[in-house]
Amino acid sequence: MTKRPWYADGLRFTCTGCGDCCTGDPGAVWVNDEEIAALAEHLELSPKDFERRYVRRLARGRSLFERFNGDCVFFDPESRGCQVYEARPVQCRTWPFWDENLESEDAWCEAEGSCPGAGEGELVSLDRIRAQLRVHRAARKKD
Repeated sequence: MTKRPWYADGLRFTCTGCGDCCTGDPGAVWVNDEEIAALAEHLELSPKDFERRYVRRLARGRSLFERFNGDCVFFDPESRGCQVYEARPVQCRTWPFWDENLESEDAWCEAEGSCPGAGEGELVSLDRIRAQLRVHRAARKKD
């Protein structure tokens, strides 16, 4: 029998579209071959051209480029939106339901501090949180 996670009753989250998760401190938006192919198709580029223009290699894997201020290369500061939203990477699709945000209530509180939608709005069920975690973990294994 597995121990119930601290978030077993679900967590509140509704994306506010603020763009905060796409901006600010430097970080990494990890991408794998499937994500690169989807983004390339969305932009009508070959995967090779997409990777040459928008992807950097780091010790841990491949990540989308960032602008000098830490913003994602696909973040549009005027609309505060994602220019590739329909094809965005799994990392973006599954925020904030990542292992590091769910390891403890304190970690979740930290996520709430950086994301106005975390802790607000819709109650996301344990089953849906687990599904998001599975998707996120599977994509990272393909890095």
